[in-house]
Amino acid sequence: MKADSRVSVVVPNYNGIAFVEACFQALLRDAPQSELIMVDNGSADGSRELVEERFPRVRVIALDKNYGFCRAANEGMRAASSPYVILLNNDTEVLPGFVRALVRALQADSKAFSAGAKMIQLHEQEKIDDAGNFYCALGWAFARGKDKSVEYYEKADEIFAACGGAVIYRKAVLERIGYLDEAHFAYLEDIDLGWRAKIAGYRNLYAPKARVLHVGSGTSGSRYNEFKVHLSSRNSVYLAYKNMPAFQILLNFPFLFAGFVIKYLFFVKKGLGKTYRKGLKEGLFMCRREKKVKFCWKNLPCYGRIQLELWMNIGKRFR
Repeated sequence: MKADSRVSVVVPNYNGIAFVEACFQALLRDAPQSELIMVDNGSADGSRELVEERFPRVRVIALDKNYGFCRAANEGMRAASSPYVILLNNDTEVLPGFVRALVRALQADSKAFSAGAKMIQLHEQEKIDDAGNFYCALGWAFARGKDKSVEYYEKADEIFAACGGAVIYRKAVLERIGYLDEAHFAYLEDIDLGWRAKIAGYRNLYAPKARVLHVGSGTSGSRYNEFKVHLSSRNSVYLAYKNMPAFQILLNFPFLFAGFVIKYLFFVKKGLGKTYRKGLKEGLFMCRREKKVKFCWKNLPCYGRIQLELWMNIGKRFR
């Protein structure tokens, strides 16, 4: 059985008229037997109609409005009929062997929940966009390899979480630990999902042979903008609260406090300090409203390993 016949590929879309044609053309070349699903978040630019007209192989799930990346992704992943589900941004173009490499990464490790691709900047193809996501005790999530040469990060490795822009998940584990947390709307939801998998004893991998070109910020419009900074700061507070038991929050509080102060000063310099503060405040309200990951004593060794990673990843961030 070919690898791509065991995979469903889910592409959330919102006003992606500039990207979706190239995205699905590349997918059909690489994975002609895969189930292809596009979940449209109420687009008004004709991108849904374009896909329906030019790509009859693609199953389109049309939502009535923009519910955010997480809701769209979940709708598609729940509808997927395959044991492996690839989640892919609409502003990507997969390179040959992409699907096969992701499937093989999970097949080779029964404890692997996810595997992330080597994401390459489409407009500067000599540079990496993402070679796996990490999270540290400062409360910062960061993309490994960002802006470095594509010659680096050619070795398969374990990572904290896989970027939701180009990742494969084991659907049976999604059913066990839960799908993307829709309270995020967008941003850091992939870190949250990978973190929950680690708490449950699974691993997240980096599969460098799965290569994909990525525009980056295709929906939000730029690397730093009010929409992105607001949601990211809000979700960063919620992320730590949700996944850390009380004793771990206390242990990491000095690091988290320092991390949020440094980020605030960074965004003040960019003229986005007020937006960042607003996001932090909303994040605190989310902590009162949303549920934490339930602590189980049997997962204590997993929490210990995660804590060591949080400390070690501070060093990785500054390297």
